[in-house]
Amino acid sequence: MDSQVKYLLSLGAIRDRAKIVEDVAKSGKLNHFDLHEDRLSEVADFVTSIIKRDYGPDKYDTIPPHGRWQHFEVGNVPRVADMIQAWKNAGCDDLELTRRLIDLFFVSVLLDAGAGDHWRYVEPGTDQTYERSEGIAVASLHMFNSLAFTTTKSGTTPMVDGKGLEGLTTEALSAGFQVTDSNPMLGVSSRAALLRSLGQSLLSHTDVFGAEGRPGKLVDYMVSTAGDSKKLDILVFWDILQNLLIPIWPKDRTAINGMPIGDAWPLGILRNKATSPDSTGSAEHIQPFHKLTQWLTYSLMVPFQRVLGMEWINAESLTALPEYRNGGLFVDFGVLALKEEALSRGLKASGGDLPIFDAGDDVIVEWRAVTLVLIDAVYKMILTRLDDGTHLSLAQCLEAGTWKSGREIAAKRRPETKSSPILINSDGTVF
Repeated sequence: MDSQVKYLLSLGAIRDRAKIVEDVAKSGKLNHFDLHEDRLSEVADFVTSIIKRDYGPDKYDTIPPHGRWQHFEVGNVPRVADMIQAWKNAGCDDLELTRRLIDLFFVSVLLDAGAGDHWRYVEPGTDQTYERSEGIAVASLHMFNSLAFTTTKSGTTPMVDGKGLEGLTTEALSAGFQVTDSNPMLGVSSRAALLRSLGQSLLSHTDVFGAEGRPGKLVDYMVSTAGDSKKLDILVFWDILQNLLIPIWPKDRTAINGMPIGDAWPLGILRNKATSPDSTGSAEHIQPFHKLTQWLTYSLMVPFQRVLGMEWINAESLTALPEYRNGGLFVDFGVLALKEEALSRGLKASGGDLPIFDAGDDVIVEWRAVTLVLIDAVYKMILTRLDDGTHLSLAQCLEAGTWKSGREIAAKRRPETKSSPILINSDGTVF
């Protein structure tokens, strides 16, 4: 693999490049945003208040890491716990339990891009209505249990396999997600295509996922790497996921020397700083994020911990997730403000009250890069504001703090749509 590509696919490159952006931001020379660092304290106060409201003063240790598990239990319904108990009653051991959870989480996370402001899912059997990430989680769980993602349609063993994903039609996904003209979801065809591509990639990596291309076989592979230590390495895990997922992303993404690099984008700030800014083969001007792969990593870590009692090392290499909830938090609090040119262009494109940009627009890439920097800064500030002796991991802070706070302030500012303050043209697979 090209050394530049290998670097851009690594976790280390994400913060390395964001550090360059941080220096530019602090000098007041961002291309599209004005940074008001003096307002960061207000953000830290707000996020801390949300964490204390929900978990203080003595439940901080119950904060789950940022991941998919808790989305399945929206409405205080223990869907995952109930499934696990049913599987145990049927004689399922812990390894197979973990395989099944990895199967489910894998597909559900890759489906979990913004659904839009109008889509809703009515859960069969309860008639409860859910939206956004939680709605996608519940819908994907019901599809999983109905054997929608496997070729093995007989019996009652839910699983995911490569052939089942390869054959998934847009119509089947639309039906499972209750998509209609009056209940539209962004990018349904793109999501179905992504899962079909995932199926093909799983089947081509038999060393990890077996001949059937089952995501859950990742459990066996990772357990074998731990030996007797019960310790799993995030960096090993990351390389496996990148090798699997890079080939499945849309083909119009950024490439270096003909090799695709996933959720990594040219950024004007980095091009200005590059030593060879005009070189088409240069990777110096690329800011990687790999947000969906990181979201998947955070989510898949949890079953290994909760069910198998294993420990992850090098987890601090993971970053914040540069998506519209974390990024919107800073815009809504005025830490970031669009410069006039960008704002005018975005409003003209939307024809409404909120600016909109394509996912690869330099405005969005800059916004995401600065979000990484600001989350790291606010995380440190939050730790100083919590009760004595309380320490949260970044993953816990994302879950109970910044992501939730971004969602809450959006709902307060824009109650009708609960949307981000900056909109992104997305095909349902970008973030």
